[in-house]
Amino acid sequence: MRHVGRWIAAAIVLLLAAIVIHSVATNPRFEWDIVGNYLFDARVLRGVRVTLELTVISMAIGITIGVVLAVMRLSPNPLVSGGAWVYIWFFRGTPVLVQILFWGFVSALYPKISIGIPFGGPEFAGADANHVIKPFVAAILGLGLNEGAYMAEIVRAGMLSVDEGQSEAAHSLGMTRMQTLRRIVLPQAMRVIIPPTGNETISMLKTSSLVSVIAYAELLYSVQLIYSVNFKTIPLLLVAAIWYLFFTTILSIGQYYLERHYGRGLARELPPTPLQKLRARLFPERRQEEPLV
Repeated sequence: MRHVGRWIAAAIVLLLAAIVIHSVATNPRFEWDIVGNYLFDARVLRGVRVTLELTVISMAIGITIGVVLAVMRLSPNPLVSGGAWVYIWFFRGTPVLVQILFWGFVSALYPKISIGIPFGGPEFAGADANHVIKPFVAAILGLGLNEGAYMAEIVRAGMLSVDEGQSEAAHSLGMTRMQTLRRIVLPQAMRVIIPPTGNETISMLKTSSLVSVIAYAELLYSVQLIYSVNFKTIPLLLVAAIWYLFFTTILSIGQYYLERHYGRGLARELPPTPLQKLRARLFPERRQEEPLV
């Protein structure tokens, strides 16, 4: 069959792509030479490193909190389950920008942070809140605690996707609840957990730009400091956008192969990778005729 509509749609897409590329490439106001000059500037690279640090640490905190909260949510104890629900309700119900600002100015509420026995007991150690919760710590707390609430629901959905018969069979073999969770439930739940976790990681990379509101020099704030001096706003924002696109592309590729790995067993054969598809198109295999006997 001739798919005329597909060819027309493809032609329209190519035309629109050519128009956009030509406009971006020929418009002198983009100042691509300035973009090239600052793309590997030391201040920008420092901001890139800080952005990656924030992403990795915040996601590690978020995943850890998420697993713990998901287990608590599924607990038969109403106090444990209710406490996890309140945490998720609060951190999902308030904007992450507000949470970052809160941690940045937490010293206004608690000028001193101390460790000791509560309700008037002795104090073992204490320090000024401004010395303990610096901008980096405030950024990590704001991003990581917020991410934990979302990861909790992702992990809980993955655990609920595993058939209850699996847990019942494990319990009949004498396995404890934690052993069942670690050896039976979570490995099978990874197929459901991995895709949204990859999306959350990509989102975290971009959400880290919000810590610029507390004057912490990640990627966006680094380029803001530069264009506040030379007034090259658009070229410097393009520099930040290029770096964000670069790392989100890498994360997307990693997410694809993780999904492919944990998707084994759902189909008879794993779907071909993009590289395998390209190789098949460029070098199609020739069918060899069987020799006649």
